[in-house]
Amino acid sequence: MLAFAIKRFFQSIIVLLVVGLVAFSMFNFVGDPVDSMLGQERTDADVERVRISLGLDKPFPVQYYKFLQGAVKGDFGISYRQGRPASEIIAERLPATLELAFVSAFLAIVFGVVLGIFTAIRRDGWLANTIMSLSLIGVSLPTFLIGILLIYLFSVELGWLPSFGRGDVVDLGWWKTGLLTKSGLLALILPSITLGLYQMTLIMRLVRSEMLEVLRQDYIRFARARGLKDKSIYFRHALKNTLVPVITVTGMQLGSIIAFAIITETVFQWPGVGLLFINSIRFVDIPVMAAYLMLISVMFVSINLIVDLLYFAIDPRLRVGKSGGAK
Repeated sequence: MLAFAIKRFFQSIIVLLVVGLVAFSMFNFVGDPVDSMLGQERTDADVERVRISLGLDKPFPVQYYKFLQGAVKGDFGISYRQGRPASEIIAERLPATLELAFVSAFLAIVFGVVLGIFTAIRRDGWLANTIMSLSLIGVSLPTFLIGILLIYLFSVELGWLPSFGRGDVVDLGWWKTGLLTKSGLLALILPSITLGLYQMTLIMRLVRSEMLEVLRQDYIRFARARGLKDKSIYFRHALKNTLVPVITVTGMQLGSIIAFAIITETVFQWPGVGLLFINSIRFVDIPVMAAYLMLISVMFVSINLIVDLLYFAIDPRLRVGKSGGAK
């Protein structure tokens, strides 16, 4: 187990280095931040002075090396737009994104697993067939279109829920949360459904497929022949083996929820790091873009690392395979 964890850890470090290199290389094609920082009356001397102060006159390998040095310490430089540390700006916006992502993930996992089990057990019922038909909406429609439709229905036509913003938040000192206010909870409903709908339908269809496959196995037939109740067969025998492959896909979807929250935040003007990243692209704010991409990469890689370790711990076949290979 320890050797497996160490191997996955070093693989994660390599992935982060590659992501950092690719992201930092792409910033050279976004535009020149000096053009956004200086006005139309700038002179060549002003341009050269700013480029030197930002370190943009250095060769690319030197810039990337300094970027890595700062990234290890959590220092991504000063925002070209706001004149504050990029890590500080990200930290201010991060609670909004994490709350949106966690609520979306919770809804996706709970409803995805429950509906997947139900549609597998009652696969010939009209309700299960209706749910499977409606699930095509979550898979087929793009996220931004789902958000616009929800805004039109529940905000414009019915007027039940707010269409943008985060609502009132409570400052806990180390965290600003909207989960403790009524307006914050209401503002969270539409974006969390929009962000989690695709993942929910994917998890539901995966659980249903795996559940149906497990129910065809011989040990399930033997359990029925022994006279075990359906409840015991479904939830003590079938479900346990169903969730083993689901864990991997679910973990990857949790990472994608955080990464793809940028679309939902743009539609609902949610004040998270995704919307901050979009605004940073417009103003060529490279330090903020770098901090965002590295943060998302660390989260994504960390989630996948945890999923790999859980999968290794749950599935005994992997441990047997590793032991057999060692011998």
